[in-house]
Amino acid sequence: MSDDQPLDDQVLHRIEGGVAWITLNRPDAHNAISPDQRDRVISLLTDASEDLAVRCVVLTANGKGFCTGADLRATRPPRSRPEGAPERTAGEVARMIRDGAQRLIAAVLDCEKPVIAAVNGTAAGIGAHLAFAADLIIAAESVNFIEVFVRRGLVPDGGGAYLLPRLIGMHKTKELMFFGDKLSATDAAHLGLVNRVVPDDQLIDLAIEWSNRLAAAPRSIVATKWLLNRSLDSDRASAFHDEAIAQDLNMTTADAQEGVASFIERRDPIYRGW
Repeated sequence: MSDDQPLDDQVLHRIEGGVAWITLNRPDAHNAISPDQRDRVISLLTDASEDLAVRCVVLTANGKGFCTGADLRATRPPRSRPEGAPERTAGEVARMIRDGAQRLIAAVLDCEKPVIAAVNGTAAGIGAHLAFAADLIIAAESVNFIEVFVRRGLVPDGGGAYLLPRLIGMHKTKELMFFGDKLSATDAAHLGLVNRVVPDDQLIDLAIEWSNRLAAAPRSIVATKWLLNRSLDSDRASAFHDEAIAQDLNMTTADAQEGVASFIERRDPIYRGW
């Protein structure tokens, strides 16, 4: 793919049956993600939260790579600097990380709708964290996850040091981040990082099946995602408070009323997503 490839071709987007599909589409670059692509994905995830027609999001990619990290060759024009100013000043890297990798991962975590990562190929660096931030992760058998930062003499970014200890514990996280070894899809599933591993040619079929089920689910999934994500940083009193608030808010939704009515009337519920 050329660097001149239109952005709409670099990140494909469609909505079908209540499911928003976001597909990284730079296979020649193994879907190393550029700043423009990153911002486009963030925007699409934000739109999905606000769109009542979207009930679920699927993140996937074309080619042999899901996302092999940040595209270090893709840069934006430098900002003007006063004469004599250094090439890099204190705070610039921190700002770049906050506005870039961290904002991307936060967009997945904060998307109101459930997000499925359908990991089709190598997920390295920020690409691995993009997958791990999803609510459900399906991986093709050929996939490897790589905490590649140590190989480049870098510190992990994109929330990896936040996500992984909470998902698999501190000692296994340190092993992955200190050595940077490949983690197969099967081993990732054994650690609980992946929900399901399937033959490569069955990946999209399962993503369609799961996303369709989520698209037919009640609005309560939105509150459930919020509640579970907040529990990672909550003490018991806060978690119990959040649970009560989530229950209270959910009972005002049409879907909650439909769920109760369908049970009483002994029929299948028809959820609308609001």
